[in-house]
Order: sequence, then C-alpha cells, then structure tokens
Amino acid sequence: MRISMPLQYAGDPKAAVDQVVELEKAGLDTVWVAEVYGFDSPTLMGYIAARTETVEIGSAILPLYSRTPALMAMTAAGLDDLSGGRAILGMGASGPQVIEGWHGVPYTKPLTRTRETIEICRKIWRREERLTHDGKAFQLPLPPDRGTGLGKPLKLINHPHRADIPIYVAALGEKNVAMTAQIADGWLPHLFVPEKADLVWGDSLAAGKAERDPALGELEIAAGGLLAIGEGEQTKRLLDFVRPMIALYVGGMGAKGKNFYNSVARRYGYEEAAEKIQDLYLDGRKEEAAAAVPEEFVELTNMVGPESYVRERVEAFRAAGVTRLNVTPLGGDPVALVEKVKGWLS
Repeated sequence: MRISMPLQYAGDPKAAVDQVVELEKAGLDTVWVAEVYGFDSPTLMGYIAARTETVEIGSAILPLYSRTPALMAMTAAGLDDLSGGRAILGMGASGPQVIEGWHGVPYTKPLTRTRETIEICRKIWRREERLTHDGKAFQLPLPPDRGTGLGKPLKLINHPHRADIPIYVAALGEKNVAMTAQIADGWLPHLFVPEKADLVWGDSLAAGKAERDPALGELEIAAGGLLAIGEGEQTKRLLDFVRPMIALYVGGMGAKGKNFYNSVARRYGYEEAAEKIQDLYLDGRKEEAAAAVPEEFVELTNMVGPESYVRERVEAFRAAGVTRLNVTPLGGDPVALVEKVKGWLS
C-alpha cells in the first residue's frame, strides 16, 4: 500500500503545491488533482511536475465530457513526459449537473464513452498506426455525413515517455465498477467504507476481474479520508469538517433518483439517513443535512482518533483491497502525520 493525497482545490493552489513539495520529502507517493468547476486540473498538474521530483501526479478526475479522447491522451502524454513518467490519467463521467450545467454537453452514454475513451487513449500512446476508431460514441475520422469529409487518420507527433500511462476511473454504479475492474489500471471510489465495500461492489468487481486482461496486472484502488491522530473530543470533532462534504454529495449532487452518491449511501445501509439528507439539502437546509449524516458513516470513511484506532482504520482499508491510501492530514503537522503513516505501510 502506498500513500496519496488529494490536492485541496478550493483554496490557494500555490500554497497547496508548497505543501505537496514538503510532503514529497516525507514519503508522499501520489497527489490527486481534482477538476470540478474551478481551475482546470492539468495546469496545476504541470506546476506540480515542475516543483517535485518523485511524487506521482494524478488527475482525479478529468470529466470525460469536457474533452475529446484525443485531448485526454495528449494531455496525459504531455504531463507524463514533463514529469519523467509520473502522470496518472484519472477520468470519470462526473454527473449531469456539472456536465450539462457547466459544460453544456448532453450527458449521454457514460459507460460507452468511458470505455471508448480508454481504448482511444491507449491507441494514441502506442503509436502503432494512424488513429481510427469506429465506436458507438466516437468515430475517427469523423464520417463525411457528420462533417466536411476532410478528416484524415493522424498519429501523435511526439513519442510518449510511456505507452502505458496508468488510467484510473472514478466509478460508483455497478456496471461502471465492473467495466473499471475489467479495463482500467485503477479505480477511484468516493465515500469508501472498507467494511461495506464488498457488500456494495464485490459482485461488480468480481465480474469485471473475471474478464480482465492479465497484462493489466492487479486492479489498483485509491481510497481513504481525513487523517488525524489524537485523544479526546477535540480530535473527534475534526470529523465535523467532513460532514458538509458528505451532505453535499449525498444530498446535493443530483436530483431525486439521479444521485449516484445517494444511491451508494443507501446500498451501505443508510437508506433513511440518505433520504433525510437529500430532502434537507435540496430544501436549502444544508447545516441540518450535514448534522443528519450518520456518525458511523463519518467515522468509517475516515481515519481519525487515537493512534491505535487509526492504525486499525488503515488496516481496514488495506483489507478491502486499497493499494493507494488517500489521506487528508488535519489537526497536526501534516509532514509528521504522513511520515508516521508511511512508516506503518512500509
């Protein structure tokens, strides 16, 4: 198990990258750079590549509908070259609220689009032939009846640093997780409860792995949460920082019946709470929605408490198959916390 960290995208990005530089010295293996509707991810990833030497730099995630597959491949290849082979292409379908509301693109065929984007990226990086693709989501070159008819097959001009840049997929739905386990290098689940992961995703993971190409190796899993070590209520109260985030996803990331995170919470066994959180959030009562998040849900998705308890949580994530432990250090010296956990993982 390696240790990774999501870059905090809502604040000052330069200060966040300064912290990554220090955490790299403490043993941080991977930093994940999100893209929602703030600054774009690749710009920050390039800046991190220039400031660091060993840490892997992953997008978590690049929304599939915001770029063509070719641009996805070009971006990942450029970052991988500049960083000396440290890029990870994390991608996902996001959701209709962001895709249709922010990007103005119809949210259609998310699984097909994901599968074909991965296929096209790998074709581009391998440079074995000029790019063509005849799929349900993408046809390359574009057929004459859909354009000018002047498109022609092309090949990436540059020779990539690696022809097998790792691809991680953010997936929650059963079919999407199965597809991820079949064709991706890694999986980026959200709100991951290790003790309940097999109940929710075990069948999907098994189905996907049964059709997985052995050449891909084992499926990597990146998951985790807040990290804080200490005794007493003061440390436990740090968990309150994550309540609004859980309420946002479970309550506000989608309409009734169209919220992937709400569905996951229900599958975890929090049906009543999930419904209450969503009702409160959509009614504009965000603080009440945060307060309605079950204590168990908050505790099991994070690693906060006395050292012995935190070590138990780390081992729970390991036992659930997590290979990259995501941590967000709080309530202490981030460098010391990462060094400590890195020592446990060695």
